[in-house]
Amino acid sequence: MTALALTGCMGGAPRRRQIRIATGSRTAVYFAVGTALAGIVEQELPETDAVAMVTAASAENVQLIVDNEAEIGFTQADILVTGATPDPRIAALARVYDDLLHLVVRDEGPIRTLDHLRGRRVSIGARGSGTVVTVRRVLDVAKLTGRLSAVELNLDDSLKALALGEIDAFFFSGGIPVSGIKQLAGKRIVDLSNTVTDMRKRWSDVYVVRDVPVSAYQLPPVSTVAVPNFLVVPRQMDDDLAFDLARMLLERRDVLARAHPAAENLDIRSAVATLPVPLHPGAAEYFKSVKP
Repeated sequence: MTALALTGCMGGAPRRRQIRIATGSRTAVYFAVGTALAGIVEQELPETDAVAMVTAASAENVQLIVDNEAEIGFTQADILVTGATPDPRIAALARVYDDLLHLVVRDEGPIRTLDHLRGRRVSIGARGSGTVVTVRRVLDVAKLTGRLSAVELNLDDSLKALALGEIDAFFFSGGIPVSGIKQLAGKRIVDLSNTVTDMRKRWSDVYVVRDVPVSAYQLPPVSTVAVPNFLVVPRQMDDDLAFDLARMLLERRDVLARAHPAAENLDIRSAVATLPVPLHPGAAEYFKSVKP
């Protein structure tokens, strides 16, 4: 044992617990809610440092959990149901809200329907994101795979590229409203609802139709593909910690909702609906204790 290790064992300052929360782009919902959650964790759990990590989002977040490089991760449900069974190393803390798939174009441009993407330069989301997974499935059922010039940009880069005319459209999946999209001038959102039936048949019934209301972006209402998203943790996380994290989500929902209105959709009835990913036993124990 090294001298440093001995010092820690013989009365040195105890090591502070670290909670790393894997989120997404800085202008997207995961980061806003994750940052607020990090603040709550630090307030309520002594000797704990919490931080929201900027990532490519869902797929990368799940991998960070598996690799023990994050303790909590936001992810779309479809990322977790691509195989025959969920990864046994992953457990759910809660279902949080639904992500809506946005297809954003310039208002004065010629793209009015999904099929109008043929031959266009389109960002399909960042590599490692849930957006890429959902978009590839949308393009597949729409018979557009290979019929457009796809680039993989994160939300921030997609916003800049569309504004500069470097791309014709971009996809992004997130809770509404997405602040970066809301702030983008001269935009329009394309309806994607006609793809959902085929996506449910071919891929998973996690896909549903949801409306993007006028209030989200001050644009005409459209309907699109929606998918639930979860907070996931390592299955080996301590039960008491998972209990406390689930408790904070529900008890401090007002703080999360101030960070982003999508968190207003978090409630105990929907929070437990995480199948096929099992709830962590600690989280399940919390929800049982407050069952309405």
